[in-house]
Formats: sequence, C-alpha cells, structure tokens
Amino acid sequence: MNTPQQFKFAVFGAGNRGNWFANWIKQHPEYGKVVAVAEPDEERRTPFARAHAIAPALTFECWEELLAQPKLCDVIINTTLDPLHAASTIGALGKGYHVMLEKPMAPTLKECVAVDRARRESNCFVSICHGTYSPGVVALRALLEERLIGRVLSFDVLHGVDHLHHAAAFVRGVMGREAACSSMLLQKCSHDFDGFRYLFGKKCLRVASFGELTYFRRENAPEGAPEHCIDGCPAEASCPYSTNKVYEGPNPHWTSYFLAGKTPQQRREILSSTPVGRCVFKCSNDVVDHQVVSMQYEDDLTGTFTMTGLAPVGACVRVRIHGTRGMIELGSDAAEGLHHHCFVEGTHRRIKLPEGDGSHGGTDANFVVNFVDALRANDPTLILSGTAEALESHRVVFAAERSRQTRRMVELAEMQSAENLTANLK
Repeated sequence: MNTPQQFKFAVFGAGNRGNWFANWIKQHPEYGKVVAVAEPDEERRTPFARAHAIAPALTFECWEELLAQPKLCDVIINTTLDPLHAASTIGALGKGYHVMLEKPMAPTLKECVAVDRARRESNCFVSICHGTYSPGVVALRALLEERLIGRVLSFDVLHGVDHLHHAAAFVRGVMGREAACSSMLLQKCSHDFDGFRYLFGKKCLRVASFGELTYFRRENAPEGAPEHCIDGCPAEASCPYSTNKVYEGPNPHWTSYFLAGKTPQQRREILSSTPVGRCVFKCSNDVVDHQVVSMQYEDDLTGTFTMTGLAPVGACVRVRIHGTRGMIELGSDAAEGLHHHCFVEGTHRRIKLPEGDGSHGGTDANFVVNFVDALRANDPTLILSGTAEALESHRVVFAAERSRQTRRMVELAEMQSAENLTANLK
C-alpha cells in the first residue's frame, strides 16, 4: 500500500491562527510538517520555532526575507494581517508555492483581482479559509441539492459576534481600524457570504446595506471613566467590558491569551499602556458594530444578513432557509442539528449534522485536509473556496460596503466594470 504524499509547510505570521494550523499539522504528521516560519515579533517567533523544531536558518523576521531564499517547502500558510495578504500571497505564488490563505483574500477589490490573476498565471493551488469548509455547511448543501424544501426562495442569517470578542478584536484591537485591516463585514463575515455562494449556487445581482458604529464611541463612556480600565473606573461593577473582569477575573475570556505566561507586572504594564487595556468607549476604532445587508440573486432568490457585535459570549448564529415545500432552521450548536419543517406533510423533524473536532467546529481541520487532498490528487477543482470563488463572494461584500457608505442600492455589475477593477475599492 502506497504511503500518502506528505508536504512541507511554512507559516507567515505566528499569531493565534498561525499557531493553530501549525499545531494541527504537528498532531497529524501524516499530512506533513511545518519547516519554516516568518514572524516579526520575536516573542512569537522564537517559541513557535522551538515548538516545531525549526532550524534557525529557516526562521525569518518577515515574509519577504523567507521569499528571498530558494524555495524551502511546498505550501505557505498565510495568516498575516489583512493588508499583507495580497503582496505576500502574490509573492509566494511567484516563487512557486501553493498557498493556504486566511480570510479575507485581500482588503480591496483591486488586490483580490490581482491575487486571482496571480494564482491563474502560476498554476499553483490557493484556498481561502472560509466557513464553506464547515462540516455542517457541507452537509446542508447536500440536503438542499436533494430539494429537501423544494425550490429555495429566501434566506435570513444572523451572525452575532460574542460581545467580548468584538470588544477585544474590533474595538480595542488592530482589527477595529479599517485602515489597519479592512471593513468589519469583510474581515469577520466574508466567510458567510462565501457560504451563500456555496449553498445556493446563484449569482448575486444587487445589494443594499445599512450599518453604523453606534455604541463603542467616546460619548457613550461612563462619567469619570479613565482611559484604561486598570486605573480604576466608577462604572466597573456594571461594565461587562472592564479588562479587570474580562482578562483578570476568575474566568478570563479566551481573548486573554496574549497575557499567557506574563508576570503580574508585565500584565499590568500591558493593560495600563497599550490599546488592549483601553476603555472600550475610548478607543480609535472606526469599523461598524452592527450592519444589515439585503441581497437579490438570480432566479428571484432573496436574502438578508445581519451582523452585530452585541451577542452573548460564545457568539450566536441563526440561519433560516425558506423553500416552496418547507423551511430549514440552523443554530450555532451543530450538536442540535437542523430543524426541517415540511409544509406538504405537515411535519417537523430534527436532522443531525456531522460534528467536527477542533477550532470552529472542525472547519479549520477540514480546510487543511481538503487542501492536502487536492494537492495529492493534483486536482484544484477539489478546493471548495479558491481565489475565483472568493472573488465572487468578496465582490458582494465590497458592494454591500459601497451601498452602506453611499446610502444607495448597488448593482454587482457595477463592481465588475473595468473602472472599478482598477480602482482601490473598499
């Protein structure tokens, strides 16, 4: 029996996501091995290299330095910040590397088009880490293809971001500033829109969107609140966002991982002098904290999508798909399965969905397995969300942002014009 082909990986960005993928591969050596890393932060780079026994000669301070070397491996796992996605991916493709790219593909439409073009010219494989790889989404598509609820006419989706996650990443964190990363809709919800593409197989024709940064603003700060929570706030007892409770309390939120291994003095220094410890109402954030998108697709399919940064801990996702013969409801808990309401038979039943292990309910593991399977088969069509698919779904997100900013309905054809493809669209 032939041993399945294994691959060598390098990681751009040794943060939370880069570590997760590298650790998964380490636990599943039948898929390959991480042999190189590029990370500018020494406090991240050195432990990462040690954990994966990476030689000093294959440990780099930036992705440009790694790409300046002769080809070192087969695949780049690109988990850099959004503004670096296009340049680093195009550079990797130019050197002949296959690329596993964290969402979104890039923060502007111009860059997304460039990444897709580079992929086609290189003949390398690229996959975007979208929720499309979720075991539940794959199973749901199979049920829709069976016309379980007849012809699908509409859908509505709620993506509630855990309010503490939202505060940590999209208010206090670098992702709270569009210029530093991208729009909230693109960086957090692009995988939802790729899911609509994958589930329904229809082209989006036009969108209308509304959203604002309403709550996490300086004028909403409690009277007497300091710039940093650790300096003592009169409203601490009633504020769910106090870093003294979120990061330092008896049950710290998962976003406190950046404090792991720090001494009490180091922790205090971080929370008293860096953005992660700022009052949540006194940050430099500018991305929206709530947004709604209405979409019209081919064949009279309509859909609505709501994103809110004010959801309970653990997040909150609700999906309802309406067809001519019934309706499907799906919640955050895959173990609960989906609910199928059949109008014709007057029945209601629960259908169990497959449960995945690990991060995002098995989505991230499936992402790696799918990519390796495609490489082993030398068949890019096995990739569920490549650059062409991501470009299609990202266009919808860019159109929604244009609609929100200009306060008008936007036709998708407008986003595909020659003028727009050469503009630095957001």
